[in-house]
Amino acid sequence: MRTHEAGALHGDLGARGPAWLRTPEDVNALVPELWPRTVTRAGTGDLVIGGVSVRDLAAEHGTPAYFLDEDDLRSRCRDFQAAFSDADVYYAGKSFLCKAVVKVIDEEGLFLDICTGGELAIALAAGFPPERMGFHGNNKSVRELQRAVDAGVGRIVVDSFQEIDRLSEISEKSGTRQAVLLRVTVGVEAHTHEFIATAHEDQKFGFSLAGGDAFAAATKILDEGKLDLRGLHSHIGSQIFDTSGFEVAARRVLELQRQIRDARGVELPELDLGGGFGIAYTTQDDPSPAGDLAKRINKIVEGECDLASLAIPKLSIEPGRAIVGPSVFTLYEVGTVKDVDGIRTYVSVDGGMSDNIRTALYDASYSATLASRESTAEPLLARVVGKHCESGDIVVKDEFLPADVQPGDLLAVPGTGAYCRSMASNYNHVPRPPVVAVRDGAARVIVRRETEEDLLALDVG
Repeated sequence: MRTHEAGALHGDLGARGPAWLRTPEDVNALVPELWPRTVTRAGTGDLVIGGVSVRDLAAEHGTPAYFLDEDDLRSRCRDFQAAFSDADVYYAGKSFLCKAVVKVIDEEGLFLDICTGGELAIALAAGFPPERMGFHGNNKSVRELQRAVDAGVGRIVVDSFQEIDRLSEISEKSGTRQAVLLRVTVGVEAHTHEFIATAHEDQKFGFSLAGGDAFAAATKILDEGKLDLRGLHSHIGSQIFDTSGFEVAARRVLELQRQIRDARGVELPELDLGGGFGIAYTTQDDPSPAGDLAKRINKIVEGECDLASLAIPKLSIEPGRAIVGPSVFTLYEVGTVKDVDGIRTYVSVDGGMSDNIRTALYDASYSATLASRESTAEPLLARVVGKHCESGDIVVKDEFLPADVQPGDLLAVPGTGAYCRSMASNYNHVPRPPVVAVRDGAARVIVRRETEEDLLALDVG
């Protein structure tokens, strides 16, 4: 196998570095920003997470598998709690949810954001206090709303006039006055992928600010009096690095808050600016620490409230990806290596789009490293692909791997904690991988690997 000539391919690799600047040492090095905080490379060359070698983890749990660094997860919870000490920090459960993670979130004192009845069921099964939950969703069913009210969910984020009517009826029949936030579409074009931008006008979420629906919805809730309107909610998208979008969103939402105060004499006490804080998937990404985000966002809110002569509301945010994303990597085994002369080398692994759809769905970029050994071979520009019957089954579009990468090697892909297991599928009837938490030299399965028996159990013929 050979390495590609300097400059032959992909001049847009950016901070990954052009081929002629990559060395075997670069290929073996770990960029700390991309990996869970306890991950190191042992003297034997294999990666170690939470004190356990990936070779031992693969031998016990198989591949592909997601490995979660529990100390890393907890430390990121604490980072956000400390940074946003005067705010309510809601963990966005859609990024990844299971009972073990819910328990960590509870123990670390965070709130929990859910968006379906299934997520509510997981949270309740794990014993999470319902009063510390917020419930999102653009089309919550009557059954989901009823269950949330019965459980005592702290905040329901209403998303349509129909939902206001449904929830008002449920709340009245249940003898409660459900606390709600009003989701506002603020018209911000976040600098992110089209499918994960959620604040522009032409999309399914929330009440339009520009069209007057948001003010009308607030007026409806206040007039009818069946729901307790606690505040306004805005979420501009995901994987965002530039806080200017939050500044625009806060300005527009707080202007609505001022209008409500002036028209109705009611100053809403809460403001939720959502989440969407970006993480590093490759060395081209430069996310802000939680402390920097808090300083900027608090400054934005304080400044806009001052301009509008509003009291500073109780702030809440919803980080999900920024907490669990970097805490997990996926471990694969190499099956085949195919060198297409003059084009690229394909390194095929035993997973793919069934355990990480984001590359195919969002054109997302990931990194990878040889995890089971070090290599002194020259760098090879490769594409890591999966085993599924799709040419778009790509895990990592472009990565430098050692030229001697071979079947049986283990590859690790960092930053897979958010939306990979949550969006995993059984495409081609491939069972979904397990999630294994590692801490203090011990590993425990928190979501078991699916089996063929699981697949057959659903197929009733």
